[in-house]
Amino acid sequence: MSIEKVRAAFAAQGIADRIRELNESSATVALAAQALDCEPGRIAKTLSFQGKEQPILIVAAGDGKIDNHRFKERFGVKAKMFASEEVPEKIGHAVGGVCPFAVNEGVEVSFALASAKNSLRILAHSHLEIV
Repeated sequence: MSIEKVRAAFAAQGIADRIRELNESSATVALAAQALDCEPGRIAKTLSFQGKEQPILIVAAGDGKIDNHRFKERFGVKAKMFASEEVPEKIGHAVGGVCPFAVNEGVEVSFALASAKNSLRILAHSHLEIV
């Protein structure tokens, strides 16, 4: 992740002091949960997909899975994640550090809620603003 871009975005909103950097790696859900001493489901992961015309980020519970049928219903395309080497160019952050803040222009950010079976239902989407 370009922490500098995130710092600048948060500073512009007066919330730069809310960034928490860890000494341990948090590049995966498992590593983040271990570093923060919590369950993986309490970690927010950000998944990168190709939409019809623009990239889509889905912020989801760390232990959730994308429901392909629901994804296609919501976005009108099959769920296809970017290859790891495509993510920095398309999203603005590298794999292992993708977050919904300070992303490239035109990236759609959506939020998902885990259902009873831990598949994810898309709740809402927007171009994320820091509030």
